[in-house]
Amino acid sequence: MENLTLMGSKILDVLSNIISFGNTYIGTYLLIVLLLIAGFYFTFKTNFVQFRMMKEMIRLLGDGVGSSTKDGKVSSFQAFCISTASRVGTGNIAGVALAIAVGGPGSVFWMWVIALIGGASSFVESTLAQIYKVKDESGGYRGGPAYYIEKGLNKRWLGLLFSILITITFGFVFNAVQANTITEAFQTAFGADKLIVGIILAIFTAVIIFGGVQRIAKVSEVIVPILAVAYVLVAVLVIILNITKIPSVITLIVSNAFDFSSFASGAFGVMFIQGVKRGLFSNEAGMGSAPNAAATAEVSHPVKQGLIQTLGVFTDTILICSCTAFVILLSGTHADSNLTGIQLTQAALTSEIGIFGNYFIAFCILLFAFSSIIGNYYYGESNIEFMSTNKFWLVSYRAIVVGMIIFGSLTKVDIVWNLADLFMSFMAIVNLIAILLLGKFAFKASQNYIDQKKKGIQDPVFKASDIEGLVNADEWK
Repeated sequence: MENLTLMGSKILDVLSNIISFGNTYIGTYLLIVLLLIAGFYFTFKTNFVQFRMMKEMIRLLGDGVGSSTKDGKVSSFQAFCISTASRVGTGNIAGVALAIAVGGPGSVFWMWVIALIGGASSFVESTLAQIYKVKDESGGYRGGPAYYIEKGLNKRWLGLLFSILITITFGFVFNAVQANTITEAFQTAFGADKLIVGIILAIFTAVIIFGGVQRIAKVSEVIVPILAVAYVLVAVLVIILNITKIPSVITLIVSNAFDFSSFASGAFGVMFIQGVKRGLFSNEAGMGSAPNAAATAEVSHPVKQGLIQTLGVFTDTILICSCTAFVILLSGTHADSNLTGIQLTQAALTSEIGIFGNYFIAFCILLFAFSSIIGNYYYGESNIEFMSTNKFWLVSYRAIVVGMIIFGSLTKVDIVWNLADLFMSFMAIVNLIAILLLGKFAFKASQNYIDQKKKGIQDPVFKASDIEGLVNADEWK
């Protein structure tokens, strides 16, 4: 028996080392290089769409807020909220703090740069998701990388691979991670029992996800704006209280970002990698997750959702992640080497606004993580339906998601979390290959939109026949 236990331990150690190696060289170096290449390429090919059409993004989002849709349909604003629900998670609080603790204040600058570049990747993948979307049984739409891989590249097997990877990664494991974060935060702040919190969380999740995408959309459009506004307002309060320190904090961020004297020691590389990883993994631009939400929107032109999802990248990183960064740097708590992650953010806010800061962070963790759970869930649902339209698999998926929330609430298995990171890297690589090959159709759609606007058409309408060589865009005939 002892020999079997020892053998099992050695096998786990070997697996752990393989997964760690994969995360280091595939999930960090290879993936980051590919995301950067794609970001720069799409930025130039779209003529800097993420900057040039910022005014149009804001206008479209504003129009979407008040728009109504028919039964079974999801509005443009609701699709924005679903994707933002997934993007905006505990990483916006704990992840930014970790980047600053490990890489220093300069990592914030590189986080900004990567978000600005990644906006173009988000535009392309979300526009493609709209072009190749399909109608579901309820009369709404679904789509995403699996769909544009099958319809655009004619490679269903690759679409199936993507669907399996994103369902396991986002639907199961990442949701267990979010549940674990919530229960940990509530146990620390209030001494709450993990099992009770987990069961309550599972019940609320079940009520929402068994209601389908329309219920997910309705909940997201309430939670996301309230959460984002509340978090930003508290950060603005801290900034106002420390307004005289702002110039020195900005100087600290920029000077540290270009501190090449630390290059030889490796500190510059650590700072750069931390900033890049936080920017890329927080806003998910180019990763293939947000397009699943983008495809659900009822719009007259695919580019509309491409632009709105680009704004989602900026909302996540430039706005919300920056709020966390400024609170930490203004408080000076980042100088304490004993603090990292969520503890650093809690200490920073508590030092500025008192004990309320500790409770407020626990509340934000709850809503940030819960919004991520329902957003992540939908990504899996869309891909389950790609693999099979048999309702048995969808119901089974929903049941497993609820089970994983309770599992994640009670325990944390590092090898499982690390394996999910590796799966996400493979998923992102598959998506990047697809959008690099299909990007030309997003570029042409963008030009079509601009041409119509130049002709004075306020609400451009898209037809598949407008783009030469475009096939299988069945919803745009």
